Amino acid sequence: MSIKEIQDLLKLVSKLELSEFKMKDGEFSLSIRTKHFVSGEGGPISMGAQAPMMSMPSAPVYAPPSAAPAPSAAPAPAPGNSEEDQAAEDESHYLAVKSPMVGTFYRSPAPDKPVYVKIGDTIASGDTVCIIEAMKLFNEVESEVSGKIVKVMVEDAQPVEYDQVLYLVDPRG
Repeated sequence: MSIKEIQDLLKLVSKLELSEFKMKDGEFSLSIRTKHFVSGEGGPISMGAQAPMMSMPSAPVYAPPSAAPAPSAAPAPAPGNSEEDQAAEDESHYLAVKSPMVGTFYRSPAPDKPVYVKIGDTIASGDTVCIIEAMKLFNEVESEVSGKIVKVMVEDAQPVEYDQVLYLVDPRG
């Protein structure tokens, strides 16, 4: 198995959010454990933002360059910060358009085509708002809410998780 094939396999294991992957072909064996792995003894094995590790007999251990860590949730506003409190209140009435799957988020049907929706656009339930590519399949995502787009939460061509917020929509819109 070539290094390129191993790198592709690591990307696939990460994209599918597998906790563990094992493969054996003759004398070659491969074992990958990700941050989602939970040992039989108890708690999870924490790997932080590191990429999955693998080991092969009589070969060096290889870890691919780590990707940028996924954006974490914003910390809760501190009490007494009126601007932050007000911003949180302003967003509390917004509805979210969420990702129905894990994949890569695209705002337009093709690189040379206009985006499906932009800030200020009014959408109705059932309108296509983006595409999510998963396993080389391009899936149109339809909105389940109606209103005006007020914020795009994901950059174009970025990976998204299941149930991740893609857009914030003002239902009063």
